[in-house]
Amino acid sequence: MLESLSHIALVVKDPRRTATLFHDLFSARPIEREDDEGHLETFVRLGGVWIVLVGAPVQRAPTGDHVAFRATPEILEATAAKLQTMGREFIRARANRALYFFDYDDHVFELDVEDLDEVLGGQRANAHEAP
Repeated sequence: MLESLSHIALVVKDPRRTATLFHDLFSARPIEREDDEGHLETFVRLGGVWIVLVGAPVQRAPTGDHVAFRATPEILEATAAKLQTMGREFIRARANRALYFFDYDDHVFELDVEDLDEVLGGQRANAHEAP
């Protein structure tokens, strides 16, 4: 059986720039280290989940794939204000209960004020229920 989410790795052109974005929005403290093979790794912790920013010259098209974090309405509004001040694109959705924004490499992040456990009635998906 799986346990909790360990980390999410995102390939980005400039890990420091992306880490700075998360610091400016959420006060996330970036941590840099060199792995055993000599590769520089950049980590930030958002919502209790480690995000590993891996540097590579990549170009990605925007898609609907995204990483969603539960947030309070106050955090959602504060983030929207920061994004607006920074001139960063964002989208409000679901009667302003969700906010989507993009990093510099077109990864999409969502802040969601709804609790999926409540929305889904506390149901837990069983392996045989998945498509």
